[in-house]
Formats: sequence, structure tokens, C-alpha cells
Amino acid sequence: MNGYDQIIFTRTVSTALGLGDKSVHKQETNMMDYTINRLFDSADFDDITKRTRAALADKGFGVLTEIDVKATMKKKLEAEIDPYLILGACNPKMAFEAIKIEPRVGAMLPCNVIVRQVGSGVEVSAIDPVASMTAIDNDALQSVAGQVRDLLAEAVSQI
Repeated sequence: MNGYDQIIFTRTVSTALGLGDKSVHKQETNMMDYTINRLFDSADFDDITKRTRAALADKGFGVLTEIDVKATMKKKLEAEIDPYLILGACNPKMAFEAIKIEPRVGAMLPCNVIVRQVGSGVEVSAIDPVASMTAIDNDALQSVAGQVRDLLAEAVSQI
């Protein structure tokens, strides 16, 4: 997928995915300043989480860490928030290339992907590695970050 300054597309999904009429979702993919976003209206949080994991795996990413922010806020602060997960996604091949180029880049890994409840919908947001790597003046690293951004954008679009 190209044209990352502003990627927006909308589509409906129903019988093609076997979801039936009651599960028709308006889905949007949006590239913002530092994240790649997609909103699923009237979606089930657990279903979108499962689909996010599958899409990441399809693009070579493993989930190394998982933070249940809702549970953490409840336990630490007795605060109630909507479901909110942070998945630490890593594509080993791309991480290896980045570390060869810039050994300290590991401080910025893995790529975080957020799955969060937004009203009656669910939003998936992946970090834009190009935006996060602007702090490092290294053209070769920027090239790798661009490849990772492409993979993450493809994963988010196929959820």
C-alpha cells in the first residue's frame, strides 16, 4: 500500500466474511501523524483482537508482549476504562536488519499495536515506525522503517 500521508478507505463487510446482516461493519483505515488506524463500528473487541493477531502473523510479526491496560488501571488505580490492549509486535527479520544498522534501536522496539474499545466499536492503531525513527538520523534505518510501515499498514488493512 502506498500514499501514507493520508490513507482513507471505507468498506462494508458482511456475508463475504460470514458475519451476517447484524455484523455489517463500516471500517476505516487512516494514517495519522504517528499511528496507522482502523475503526470497526459495532464490532466485538475479542473478535477484532483475534483478527489483529492473525493479520500481524500473516505479515511476519509475532506478539512478544501484551499489556491489558484495562486490568492494570483497575488493579493499580481502581480506575475503570474500556477494553484496551497494547500488543508488542515484532517482525524478527526487520528487527534484525534495524539492529545491524543501529544497535541502540532496540530501545524503540517492538512496534506497539493498540486494540481499544471506542464506543460501540473497536479501533486498532499501530505505530508508524517512520515517524518514531525520525529521532535517528540514519537513511538506511529509515528505509527499514519504511518497509516495516508497509507491513503494518497491510496488516491493519487486512483485519
